[in-house]
Amino acid sequence: MSQAAQQQPTTGLDADAVRAAYKRWASIYDIVFGGVSGWGRRRAAAEVNLLPGTRVLEVGVGTGLALPRYAPDKRITGIDLSADMLELARARVKADGLSNVEALLEMDAEQTSFEDGSFDVAVAMFVASVVPHPRRLLAEMRRVVRPGGQILFVNHSAAERGPRWWVERAMAPASRALGWHPDFSFRLLLQPEDFGRARFSPVPPLGFFTLVRLSN
Repeated sequence: MSQAAQQQPTTGLDADAVRAAYKRWASIYDIVFGGVSGWGRRRAAAEVNLLPGTRVLEVGVGTGLALPRYAPDKRITGIDLSADMLELARARVKADGLSNVEALLEMDAEQTSFEDGSFDVAVAMFVASVVPHPRRLLAEMRRVVRPGGQILFVNHSAAERGPRWWVERAMAPASRALGWHPDFSFRLLLQPEDFGRARFSPVPPLGFFTLVRLSN
């Protein structure tokens, strides 16, 4: 591994910790997180549906909560590190008859097996605060999206002050057990130059989540 790669910002998580956490969460994930994350997933899927191109990669597809929200003309490939979550996503696809979901694959989002430029759009919902190295995630999404395609993230970003700042920092030591990083900042994901060209949209109703869109 290069020195530059070693110095990339990290969430302090690792793949084994994420797998273990989501093995615990899988059976109750929709109940615990489905509601609170619903606004962000709806907003991200709606954005994807408006974009040109049909080949869509959903990174961190989880239990497939967003899959029914894609337009029928979008051809969806989903990947996730958790086999337990993917099992539930496949059951959802079958139950809902989602014929536009072409593949659900167990795969590391930071190092996929797709060829360069395989997709028109890549979207990661609540994943940037889960992966060990967010900038490697972004680099991999850039690799697999064609030039001129679009990359989207929806995620929470830690408050910089106020009561939420204290809560998020207090929860940070539990990151490995939770499987995500409560005090995640978009500075861990984006290079300084990305902030100038990315589009940031707060997600209603409370603006707790943010949709980020980058042209590739």
